[in-house]
Amino acid sequence: MILFPAIDLKDGQCVRLKLGDMAQATIYNENPAAQAKAFEDQGFKWLHVVDLNGAFEGQSVNGFAVESILKSTHNPVQLGGGIRTLQHIENWLDKGLARVILGTVAVRNPELVKEACKKFPGKVAVGIDAKGGKVAVEGWAEASSLGVVELAKKFEGAGVSAIIYTDIDRDGILTGINWSSTIELANAVSIPVIASGGLASMDDIRRMLQPEARKLEGAITGRALYDGRLNPAEALRLISEANRNG
Repeated sequence: MILFPAIDLKDGQCVRLKLGDMAQATIYNENPAAQAKAFEDQGFKWLHVVDLNGAFEGQSVNGFAVESILKSTHNPVQLGGGIRTLQHIENWLDKGLARVILGTVAVRNPELVKEACKKFPGKVAVGIDAKGGKVAVEGWAEASSLGVVELAKKFEGAGVSAIIYTDIDRDGILTGINWSSTIELANAVSIPVIASGGLASMDDIRRMLQPEARKLEGAITGRALYDGRLNPAEALRLISEANRNG
């Protein structure tokens, strides 16, 4: 079980959105590299990064900030947002990313995801962002008619390393992760699932460690961490204990 701290990049700064709305962005750190190092110093073992501008524009926009993050931390980094081609994927992996997260392209061109998994084994994750139970694309700006489980099942056996499942209706508003939908997805596919969107407090950490949620790979935390609602040392201690005890 892994707790992934999140750095969302908008105009080169570390921000958090409310309900996926670019107009409702709170700046938490103007130096994303320093934030990445701070997370490592707190004891986190992974880092989740999203290029928000890239997600909306369909190409990497905050590349300089991402590269500065990669130089500042020894932790493996996964990146999503604007990665739409095999060349995009290769370029980022060459720069030292542990894995890329494919979102919009997973809906638009699932065959490209499968090809990427073959070419870069273990390095490709799929991001499934849902609004009202349906998959959203283009930086959450556009809804599709696809159901979450329907999309996830397209990648069974393809070599996808993880599915990052975000409930947009809960993102950034600290109401708690949508555990029922997340666990339902994890039970429907063999691909490891990472919960995202709404993690609010230590209660979510304890919920994540309950037996029915233990098949998840972990969860992503953003605003709760930045706002001080989540004690990183306590959260990591609980997770470490649970991992030791199996």
